[in-house]
Amino acid sequence: MKQSEIPSYLQVLIILLLIIVVVFIMILGRSLLIPLFIGGYIAMLMIPVCNWMETKKIPRTLSAVIALLSSITVIIGLVVLVILQVKNFSRDFEDVTDRLNNYLADVDRIATDTFGADLGIKDGVDKSQLFELLESNSETVSNFLLGTIGSLSGVILVPVFIFFMLIYRDHLADFVAKIFSEHDNENVKSTIRSMRKVVQYYILGVLKVMAILAVLNTAALYAIGVKHALFFGLFAALLNIIPYLGPFLGAILPFIFAFLTMDGLFYPFAVVASFTIIQLIESNVLTPKIVGSNVNLNALVTFLGLLIGGAIWGVAGMILIIPSLAIMKRIFELKDSTKPYSFLLGEESNLK
Repeated sequence: MKQSEIPSYLQVLIILLLIIVVVFIMILGRSLLIPLFIGGYIAMLMIPVCNWMETKKIPRTLSAVIALLSSITVIIGLVVLVILQVKNFSRDFEDVTDRLNNYLADVDRIATDTFGADLGIKDGVDKSQLFELLESNSETVSNFLLGTIGSLSGVILVPVFIFFMLIYRDHLADFVAKIFSEHDNENVKSTIRSMRKVVQYYILGVLKVMAILAVLNTAALYAIGVKHALFFGLFAALLNIIPYLGPFLGAILPFIFAFLTMDGLFYPFAVVASFTIIQLIESNVLTPKIVGSNVNLNALVTFLGLLIGGAIWGVAGMILIIPSLAIMKRIFELKDSTKPYSFLLGEESNLK
């Protein structure tokens, strides 16, 4: 039966069934698909570097190895920096317990005097247990990073996927062109290059915004006088990769730290005010100017995507879902029958 003869409601049903099957496969293949997606996006980011090296007569295999080693070096350096900052941060937290216990005792007294309810927290928390917990933060960060990627095998698979995707990038493009054989071959390859650029510009734009935010956050915290400003600034900038939720989560930790370690309520609320101003600058100036309309997804789809990605793949899903939806939007544009779904994912023109 020709596609044009299939009723519209059956086409919608087929799409819904396809989505269910894809989600089921994503859940079952989590340990393999997360490294595959991460490796694929990093490979897309490194393709321009490989293309430049190949124009200098460097063999494709060698250029792929150089690009792979460069990306691994940057990632390892960033992880080591975060872990060292966490260790320094946890050492300084030992003296916070006394103030925390005072706050807990005040809360317990107010609850008892006002509502006649004893919360059982007047004795506070065990200082040694809290310090032991915070001392193990470096291990917690390592476990969190492993959990985000999937497992230790996922950490090994990511560079393998990066290498092979850089080597066989033209072969994969030819494969996609053969799938859409009813379209002009060069037009399909041009669309593939366009999708690569969408991902490249999006990731590069996000990295630029994160770097600027790290500087702004750190400078603001230094000006307020919060200790470990570099750690909090980097932490908040890294969380900004998660739309909507990231900026809120990034401001909580420095707010709590300032509340527990500094005298007066001015400092924690100054942290909130500064982060709010920086976030307004990011959402209204930095992201529109740097990231631009490369993704062009509407807010509803983005928010639902974050919830679904988080439910399926956790933090990794929340990070990977946005470029994945952008690629799906471009793929839907290839066929007239799927263009309505591209319209559904896109931003409404009268809202821009």
